Amino acid sequence: MLTIYGVYRSRASRNYWMAGELGLAFVSVPVIQARRLDDPAAADAPQNTLSPDFLAVNPTGLVPCIDDGGFVMSESLAINLYLARKHGGPLSGRTLTEEAEMLQWTTWAATEVEPHAVKIILTLDAHAAASEQGKLTIRAATKALKKAFALLDRRLAATGHVVSDRFTVADLNLAEVFRYTMSQTELFDAAPNVRAWLAACQARPAFKAMMEARLQEPE
Repeated sequence: MLTIYGVYRSRASRNYWMAGELGLAFVSVPVIQARRLDDPAAADAPQNTLSPDFLAVNPTGLVPCIDDGGFVMSESLAINLYLARKHGGPLSGRTLTEEAEMLQWTTWAATEVEPHAVKIILTLDAHAAASEQGKLTIRAATKALKKAFALLDRRLAATGHVVSDRFTVADLNLAEVFRYTMSQTELFDAAPNVRAWLAACQARPAFKAMMEARLQEPE
């Protein structure tokens, strides 16, 4: 049985979505980010990323992580690549070159997109977007993302998918990274293929189920 550690309001959302796409039975162990708690070491604190029980599972102290029949793994995007490879089906690579492209685009999203996208979402989450520093942070991150949006827009022009002509783990991984940028409409205005692709990804039943569970959690 697959066990997923992490709340839906974390990068674990990617793995919950993936499990839904694959139709996998899983156990969810809620582990909240310690930074969201006033005192993560308090006796009545919920299990969090600094809790000894969680650190015994994942010494990095990061969510998500999984335990798949005794195989413990962290890093949300890599977990999804692993699950796709293990369970096969249309979300996985059908050829070595497709698998390579899925790894390439996932790595690209993690290194070239997510660092800037995270700055946007963290600024919004901290309700700092209206401050002068917040405006500068979001403006700089948005400017840095224009090249990535243009590149992905060209990639999607042919088939509407990141790899091949079907929805794969590459689409899922990138859609979850690009979700952090949705507040910046100017980026999507300049990249209509990205806008249509992200809307199609988020129209999938497994994404909707994940988001429904996410919205039920406290902010």
